[in-house]
Amino acid sequence: MDRLLEATARAERHHFWFRGFRRFVAPLLDRAAAGRRDLQILDCGCGTGHNLLMLRRFGRAVGIDLTFSGLQYAIARGDRKVAQASAGCLPFSPGRFDLVTSFDVLYGLPDEVEEAAVAEMFRVLAPGGHLLLNVAAMPVLRGNHSVLGGEVRRYTKRRLRRVLESGGFEIRRLTYTNAGTLPLTMGVRFAQRLLGQKESAVEISVPPAPVNAILGGVLAIESVALRFADMPAGSSLLCLARKPAI
Repeated sequence: MDRLLEATARAERHHFWFRGFRRFVAPLLDRAAAGRRDLQILDCGCGTGHNLLMLRRFGRAVGIDLTFSGLQYAIARGDRKVAQASAGCLPFSPGRFDLVTSFDVLYGLPDEVEEAAVAEMFRVLAPGGHLLLNVAAMPVLRGNHSVLGGEVRRYTKRRLRRVLESGGFEIRRLTYTNAGTLPLTMGVRFAQRLLGQKESAVEISVPPAPVNAILGGVLAIESVALRFADMPAGSSLLCLARKPAI
């Protein structure tokens, strides 16, 4: 996990995947905020804290992460609204937040902790509040990154829907993302499984500038398409869910 966080800290500003992720997430954040800029926001599994900068456009955002080594990157940048805690046992009162986010965290949790984390995120949300999740998708895409990231599972739409609805959430939007780069990802991951999976940070390293620009452009086009339709497949699943108002 420390190697993953170190690689993420180096790449998340410029890597095509992270830029694409922020483009995919932006419309759903706008939808959840509904014009407000005073939301109380919690990022569960904030890692290096980089996404807190994006979330603070909508209000006051705090972050928790189980791994202190990740929080050190945020603290080094001067961020003091982060703390070490588990998503399965959140140190906040019920109904505290208007928006809870969790980006690429649930897939690394054992089944019982995954269930507890969903229950805790539901508990700390105010009635009518939103949950925004991103998770690894499609079990066929297991590869070296799965080892580096400590993947317990990759999700299908059916599984993620079941997990969230069992936790009391209403699904507002559920779509695959990174469909444009799926053929490349499938080829790379298939080769990795043939050669034997191992821990590697190669995929999270920023590729040469021309390659990074081309793949970034592909995901930028996809982000526009996502405003009108869901993707039928992709290496990630993005979900906006809601805690019922009553």
